[in-house]
Amino acid sequence: MTNLLSQTWFIALMSVTLIGAVLAAVHHAEVIAHKTGEPFGTLILSISVTIIEVSLIISMMLTGHEGSEFIARDAVFATVMIVINGVIGLCIFMGGLTHHEMTFRNEGTNSALAVLTALATFILVMPIVTISTPGPDFTKSQLAFAGIASFALYIAFLFFQTVSHRDYYLPKTEDKKTDINFHALKPSNTKTAVSGALLILSLITVVGLAELLSPAIERGVAAAGAPKTIVGIAIALLVLMPEGFAAVRAAKANRLQSSLNLALGSALASIGLTIPTVAAIAIFFNLPLSLGISDLNMTLMYLSFFIGALTLAIGRTTLLQGVVHIIIFLEYLFLSLVP
Repeated sequence: MTNLLSQTWFIALMSVTLIGAVLAAVHHAEVIAHKTGEPFGTLILSISVTIIEVSLIISMMLTGHEGSEFIARDAVFATVMIVINGVIGLCIFMGGLTHHEMTFRNEGTNSALAVLTALATFILVMPIVTISTPGPDFTKSQLAFAGIASFALYIAFLFFQTVSHRDYYLPKTEDKKTDINFHALKPSNTKTAVSGALLILSLITVVGLAELLSPAIERGVAAAGAPKTIVGIAIALLVLMPEGFAAVRAAKANRLQSSLNLALGSALASIGLTIPTVAAIAIFFNLPLSLGISDLNMTLMYLSFFIGALTLAIGRTTLLQGVVHIIIFLEYLFLSLVP
């Protein structure tokens, strides 16, 4: 009983510290974002959070626990569903409560969603329909090609976002007029450098704490008799906390463009950076890796992409669209528990 109580207090303390580290990471990322401007600021946070996810997935794969071959699949799929439905839905809903209708550049968001749809299909659907291996697996050559293709497509998107069509990811002129951060003085080089160092420290803290909590999450899932896919969802929720918090805060401040840049950027980085790294580790260490999702999850994913395309089509959002995405997200969570 004493041991259980001490474990509970330890988990509670680690959880509170984790939340503090997440909030610190968001603050310092926003300082850097204000210095560098869009879309570079949101890109920094997206890539930073993806590094956390990669570290967690690889550490769990290398332990070789039962079901470790599915961790990458579950975490990446959960990231896509959380971002498309949970984060974007909550941003639109919370922003809609205050501002009723918000605007954004649909040229950039539609491009990002198109790339995300292709990446998710390459990695999560193709293993199901290929015939070289049975079940939801790639051959080593297929896995290598999928990893290279994903990375190449993500790099192409980054060039589009930051060089050739950067203006597609900048707020509209009317939104800039009401954006306090847009008109505020940019932080000094010294403050930016300090925030950069503290951002790295915060993210390292998040990685360490999340790794400490992951065994407790696995034990809790096993004790509850829940499906092992819940572990992947828990990892995705942990690593997306900084971006989710920052995205919702931006939406409440009527900066939906920044919210969408963060949300879609994190989902793209999750596949475009995580999968190539995980694939390389799996091939090098000869580790099992299963990426194909079930028919149920495939249906939910393409429903999310379809509704997402409708939401992002016209460059304006209302409260109703947020409600639709949130309900789909709750459906995903419920069916993950009761498949």
